[in-house]
Amino acid sequence: MDLKSISNINAIVVSYQNSAIAQETSAEVLFGALAAKGTLPVSAGPYFKVGDGIRTNSLERLGYSYPETVGVSSEKLKKIDSIANYAVQEKMTPGIQLLIARRGKVIYSKNFGKHTYDGDELVKDDDIYDIASLTKIVATLPLLMELEEQGIVSLDTKLSAMLPGYKKSNKKNITIKKMLSHYAQLKPWIPFYYATLDSLTKQPSSQYYRQSLTGKFTVKVANNLYMRSDYMDSIPKIIKETELLNRLRYRYSDLPYYILKEYIEKHYDKTLDELAQDHFYKSLGANYTIYNPYKSISNKNIVPTEEDDYYRYQKVQGYVHDMGAAMQDGVGGHAGVFSNANDIAKIMQMYLQKGFYGGVRYLKPETIDKFNTCYFCENKVRRGIGFDKPQLGESGPTCGCVSMTSFGHSGFTGTYAWADPEEELVYVFLANRTYPTSQGKNMLLREDIRTNIQEAIYEAIMW
Repeated sequence: MDLKSISNINAIVVSYQNSAIAQETSAEVLFGALAAKGTLPVSAGPYFKVGDGIRTNSLERLGYSYPETVGVSSEKLKKIDSIANYAVQEKMTPGIQLLIARRGKVIYSKNFGKHTYDGDELVKDDDIYDIASLTKIVATLPLLMELEEQGIVSLDTKLSAMLPGYKKSNKKNITIKKMLSHYAQLKPWIPFYYATLDSLTKQPSSQYYRQSLTGKFTVKVANNLYMRSDYMDSIPKIIKETELLNRLRYRYSDLPYYILKEYIEKHYDKTLDELAQDHFYKSLGANYTIYNPYKSISNKNIVPTEEDDYYRYQKVQGYVHDMGAAMQDGVGGHAGVFSNANDIAKIMQMYLQKGFYGGVRYLKPETIDKFNTCYFCENKVRRGIGFDKPQLGESGPTCGCVSMTSFGHSGFTGTYAWADPEEELVYVFLANRTYPTSQGKNMLLREDIRTNIQEAIYEAIMW
C-alpha cells in the first residue's frame, strides 16, 4: 500500500500476517522449495489488483515442515532425542548434528552436546564436521558419475585404460565396477604416514617435514607442519606396486578413491576440491561443504576431530583427520570434505530425486540407478558402485528396517548419511566420536547409536 513506485522491483511476494509460519513459507517460496500459486484476495494500492498472482513450480529444494504433514509422528521422534542425549552423556561422542527429511521436507534438525567434552562451545547448525568417508559419495562419486554419463568411462573400464601407469601392474585388469564394489583384492588401507616418521622417536622425520613453509616443504598436513611435496607422488606409486590380497572376497578399501582422484584430476587438469565445488556444491547451495576449511573458516565453527599423539602431535581441527588425505594436501578422494548436516542432506536429496535438485539436473535417473545397484550380491558383497547398501545377512550398516533400494555411507569420525527412495527419507548424523582420541573402542558403533536412531525414524512413520 505504501509503495510509491514498483519500477525498480523485479518481483514481490505478498505475505499476509507477519507470523513466523508466514515468514518461513515466504522464504521457501523464494528459494524454490514451495510452488507459488496464490492470488490476491483484495486489491492493495494502485499496482496490485484482486486476482493478481504468478504461479511458479517448486524447484525441488528441501523445505521445512512439521512431521505430521509428511506422515511422521512428532511424539515418536522424541525417542531420537533420548538416544542422541545418551550417546553424548556416555561420552561416545562430544556432540552430534542430526537431520531427518521426508518427502522433500526437513522435519527434524537438532544439535546435541558440544565440540569437546571439556569445552563450552555448543554444537550449532552452521558448525562443520570432518565427514571422513562420506567424502567418497559426496565428492569423488558424483564426479565419476558425470564421466560415466558422458561415455568417457564405463563401469567395465579397466585401470590400465584409465591410467597408463597401471598397464604393467597387478591391478591392470581391475574394473571400476569391481573396485567400487570393494571386490577387487585391494588392500583395505596403507599407513602412508608411517614411513615418514623417525624410526626411533616416531615423530615426523626431518627428512620429510619442516615446521614452516620452505623450499619443497609445501604440503600443509597440520598447523606448523609441512611435508615434502615430492612425497605426494610416492603415494600413487606405492598403491600401484602394493600386493593384492591373496583371494577375491569383499574387503572395504580406501585405495579405489586414491586411484580415482588421480584419474579425475588428470582428466580435467584440476584438483578434486575445485571440481567438486564447480560441478556440484556451488549450485546446490552447499555453502558449508569444503575441503581444507582452516583456510577460510574460523575454528569456532569447525568441530575438532582428535588430539593426535601418533602423527601430527597436536589438536586436529580444520585439517583432515585421515592421514593419507592430509598427505595429499588435505584433498583426498576418500576423505577430506567438511560439511554440516543440512548440506549433506541436500546432496542426499539430489540423489533421492534421481539427480535433480533446485531446478538443475545434475545426473540422469538411469545413472543414479546404475550406481545404486548391487552387482555382486550373489558373492556376498552388499555394496553398490560407491554407495553402501543394506546388509545381506544379520549385521550391517543399517537398522535392517530400510528398503533394499536405500543407499548411503558411514565415516570413521562417526558420520552417517542414508537415503531411502521407497520412504522418500533422508537421514544425516554427524559426530566427532574420534575426539579426544580415535584409539580404543568405537562405542558409537558398538552401541548401534546411528542405526538405533534410524530404527526410531521408521517406527515414527505413520503413513
